[in-house]
Amino acid sequence: MATTASRTLPVSGLTDLSNESRMITAPWSRMIRALGLGQYPVDHDPAVAGHIGDALDRLAGKVLPSNAYALFCRDLGHFVLKVNDPARDRTWVEQAVEPLLDAARAERNPYYRALAGCLVMDSFAKLGLDVSLLVDDRRDFPAEVLDTLDAIAPDQIPDENRGRHGDYERLSASSAVFLALGQIGLRERLVTPERNRVVEALDLLENIPAPYFRGRSGSMFMSVLSLLGYDEYIFDGERDYMRETLRYMARADEIGIFPSFPEELPVAWSKVYPLLCMLNAIAMSGRAEYLTDPVDWLAEAKELLAQVPWSDRVHMSQYYIVGLHNLGRLDDQLPDLDGYVEEIAAVLDQVDPGANFFPNGIAYPYIVEVAMQTGRMDLIPEEALHKMVDSFTDLDSTPANRANRGFPVSYVLNVLGEIDAPELIFEPREHYRGSSAIDWVVDNMSEGATEEGLRLYMIPHALISYALRLRGADTPETALFRDFRFRLAADGDRSA
Repeated sequence: MATTASRTLPVSGLTDLSNESRMITAPWSRMIRALGLGQYPVDHDPAVAGHIGDALDRLAGKVLPSNAYALFCRDLGHFVLKVNDPARDRTWVEQAVEPLLDAARAERNPYYRALAGCLVMDSFAKLGLDVSLLVDDRRDFPAEVLDTLDAIAPDQIPDENRGRHGDYERLSASSAVFLALGQIGLRERLVTPERNRVVEALDLLENIPAPYFRGRSGSMFMSVLSLLGYDEYIFDGERDYMRETLRYMARADEIGIFPSFPEELPVAWSKVYPLLCMLNAIAMSGRAEYLTDPVDWLAEAKELLAQVPWSDRVHMSQYYIVGLHNLGRLDDQLPDLDGYVEEIAAVLDQVDPGANFFPNGIAYPYIVEVAMQTGRMDLIPEEALHKMVDSFTDLDSTPANRANRGFPVSYVLNVLGEIDAPELIFEPREHYRGSSAIDWVVDNMSEGATEEGLRLYMIPHALISYALRLRGADTPETALFRDFRFRLAADGDRSA
């Protein structure tokens, strides 16, 4: 492990990334969709565990009693912290399972109820808990979660893109549920003589009208299928779903259904984001021929990125670098990786992280995580980390920034944990008049945290992820990820 500013970093370069971090690399999937939480495991730290538990309790005390998902996150977070505590045995676990499952079941929204179930299953897999705790003569919790997918209706996300999503949320939930079932060794439940849930979910793609959302959700779902060994259903049946998705994305200008964002962004941003996600799906599939179907997608990615100002491009850079790494194309597409990362880090001097919650608010965390993954934390000055943490107060500038503050807060919390700087968000700061940044954020939420809406959930996702990381630095990946190989990766790559 490398150290910087007396901190211990989990990786020293791209070749140290786990397969899970290569597949689910960006904080967006983790903080918003709760996929791949607990990456970069570290040894247990009682002080950090205490801070995480306190933050979970503080947040639970802020929300209304009817906010079942937030209360579930508190319960799961404490469950994970207790399992990871080396000072405790695990004799209590069996009795604690049913109350935890009941907390997950209490969520009324089917999408978040499915997500809660996925978090339970994924956590059990990463903690090494036996699947018999979830499936026995009395209960079949994975079956409950799988059946919840049928209740997720289209176009239910209450944001500025309502009407453009279609079955985006159901397909995103399918990614989470299918992955969680694979993590606990129940992959075979997805394809049975009675029902092929894989093909059913793939058919949802055509019900997602915006190329942006179809590419983003489709890329993760197809990546999950490749991981599970179900890629035959993507390519080798009556339809080729990857080809259909890529060709739909190629018609983005003709289709003309582009997403709306809180701040104005170039059209190229909306086109390149799903493309970079699809590049990683191609890497997961190991089928290089799709890089040129129906156009040269690597050339297209380079051209589109060039149309996006660096201040907005940093959000894409992590997807781009890791995707090229997984494709084995990093050397020919980015021959000067160090120079590229230096350009990314230079954006620290161009962007005010407190100007808005998006895109500015999440720019710094992306830059820091890219620097960590590429072994270039020398490019991140301490002053930038402090500026990032102290920017939360600036988001009081508008009601929208205030209500969505959880978005950047979750990203910041996540990356500070990864670079071994938790004190910056958990310990008292002068800027917050003796309060910690995380306490100030929770205390300054609206009454009952009602105005924050779904953005609220990003913070407990970050806290649960950190709690899961405390399972031990030497903890291996789950078998599902450990046994996967990126077949297109460059010669000499440890996962080639």
